[in-house]
Amino acid sequence: MEGGYVLNFSNRTFADFFNAELGVNIDDSRWAVQGGSKAKRLRYFLQHADSRTALNTLYALWEYREATNVTELYSQVEESVLNAFFGIIERLGGTAPASVRPAPAAPKPNITASAASALARRLVEVSAMNSPQARGYAFEKFLKDLFDEYGLSGRASFRLVGEQIDGSLSLGGNTYLLEAKWTNAPVDAATLRAFNAKVEDKARWSRGLIVSQSGFAATGLEAFGRGKSVVCIDGLDLHEVLSHRLDFADVLALKVRHAAETGEAFVRVRDLRIPLT
Repeated sequence: MEGGYVLNFSNRTFADFFNAELGVNIDDSRWAVQGGSKAKRLRYFLQHADSRTALNTLYALWEYREATNVTELYSQVEESVLNAFFGIIERLGGTAPASVRPAPAAPKPNITASAASALARRLVEVSAMNSPQARGYAFEKFLKDLFDEYGLSGRASFRLVGEQIDGSLSLGGNTYLLEAKWTNAPVDAATLRAFNAKVEDKARWSRGLIVSQSGFAATGLEAFGRGKSVVCIDGLDLHEVLSHRLDFADVLALKVRHAAETGEAFVRVRDLRIPLT
């Protein structure tokens, strides 16, 4: 941020970025106490924001840096500077962005074979339930236990005024709100739009994860469109995660990256080019 600049932002795009990503008016005079340059306003904002907001600001800036050609316009950042940046993120309770973590040659299972087998058996037991309501509750409980097994801080279903969220999980400093679906037909565009509206009504750093055992209608995904706040997992994805003992966090991170790069809410695990054992 030498000379008062921040990445390749102009004053207008800097303001647009803060408004869209964080709901903050960075042009407000209260952030210009130490000067009106973009860098000085950003520093002052980070110093006075709560840790959660500061963390989400740093994540958003990093994602912007990775998604644009800004790295082609400026020289490579020194490793010491990157380490300092990631050190700030860790002190705020976050982890380094997935794009800078060393990628393993092959996925390493982080749950035992017995735990994966037990979860797979439970999924079969849920499918054998005759009552749709009981099956839905059992599926939600299964997903919470799955997230807990992978260390993703799963939370059981909770109800807000006028709506219910089937649960949530935490990954990489982001909160994912959960919608669990076990229906005879694949999820359609109306269901996707309704859940996306729920997610976008929450904090701007929230994301949505919809898990549909019966998958997603191709026409529904096309009508749903691109660039939404939701990523999708189907029943076959769950089967492959458990049968191959894949790291669920890595799978979700790859799906999120695919969504960021293509705008597509759904990509199958088999299409993520993960080596399967």
